[in-house]
Amino acid sequence: MGLNTSPDAPIPVGQVSRLIGGWIDRLGAVWVEGQITQLSRRPGAGVVFLTLRDPSHDISLSVTCYRMVFDRVADIVSEGARVVVHAKPEWYAPRGQLSLRATEIKPVGVGELLARLEQLKKALAAEGLFALDRKRTLPFLPQLIGLVCGRASAAERDVLENARHRWPAVRFEIRNVAVQGVHAVPQVVQAVKDLDAQPDVDVIVVARGGGSVEDLLPFSDEQLVRAVAACRTPVVSAIGHEPDSPLLDLVADLRASTPTDAAKKVVPDVGEELTRIRQLRERALRTVTGLLDREERGLAAARHRPCMERPQRMVEEREEQVAALLHRGRRTLGHLLDRADSELAHTLARVVSLSPAATLERGYAVLQRPDGAVVRAADEVTAEEKLRARVADGEFTVRVTP
Repeated sequence: MGLNTSPDAPIPVGQVSRLIGGWIDRLGAVWVEGQITQLSRRPGAGVVFLTLRDPSHDISLSVTCYRMVFDRVADIVSEGARVVVHAKPEWYAPRGQLSLRATEIKPVGVGELLARLEQLKKALAAEGLFALDRKRTLPFLPQLIGLVCGRASAAERDVLENARHRWPAVRFEIRNVAVQGVHAVPQVVQAVKDLDAQPDVDVIVVARGGGSVEDLLPFSDEQLVRAVAACRTPVVSAIGHEPDSPLLDLVADLRASTPTDAAKKVVPDVGEELTRIRQLRERALRTVTGLLDREERGLAAARHRPCMERPQRMVEEREEQVAALLHRGRRTLGHLLDRADSELAHTLARVVSLSPAATLERGYAVLQRPDGAVVRAADEVTAEEKLRARVADGEFTVRVTP
């Protein structure tokens, strides 16, 4: 419920503190999970002081508990351990400080952590964050590589040395961050976002050496997984060794078994590329040489063909054929003309022998009436009738006597 205050009617600090304490006292006890970042156990003191931090966010709370509560887990809980605390919020009015009064502390075991990771893995997979079609292809030769790793770490040294050994001209944009503990997740997430925002960065490598399951937990954090999934720049995960498999490996565009392996997968080897170029050039030279040799042999074979060596030979062969055909045609036509001439002569002789003129030349005569009709029988004429007699050399008139 709001207070009615004004510049002229303010309320004292003590009253504000007491009101806040009253509101907080109405809150019930809660179970809280976090990571112990500070632990204070003074000898002889009956109260133990803890600082409980959210590994995924830069938020922490003070926790107090009686020594007997902490002594139950003192052998298995230390700074950096994940715990679940049953506590009630308390307000310390004199200093205006909020803390949690713990009545029970339970360490989070590895088995429980792995079970939670498996649940988170299934949930993120159901959203499609691990789908293969989301993976992007790394550039063949990145000009600038973003590297997220621990300061002066073996992972940083392995990536830099191996990458520069393979391709001396490669450049790096390095972000040194905490790679374990409560500060790891926010620092790694921020480093990835910063590198992704730089247009010159072609690929981002997140590298860390090996460690326990608890040490690698930051790289399975949901916030980091989502940040990598939202990157426009390809991301390579190089966390731990071959058996290690944080969730970052699943969302990254490429998973490298070690930081050294990441350098080999991200940067090509200049020696291998020079060898490949030389082999390709030799292969191209052999191919072109073989093609030229084959064409040269084909050209030589074509030039040695008879039609190419003596092009006029085809004309000469055709000339002989034409001459032979012409001679044959003339001979055939001559035979035809001779036979036609012979047949014509025989026909002419037959015509001549059968013609009336030839009969007349043998002493015969043809009698015709004045009207030109030929007399063929004796009873066709009368006595004293004048007829015309036609012989071979002319004609004359005759009279029929009784």
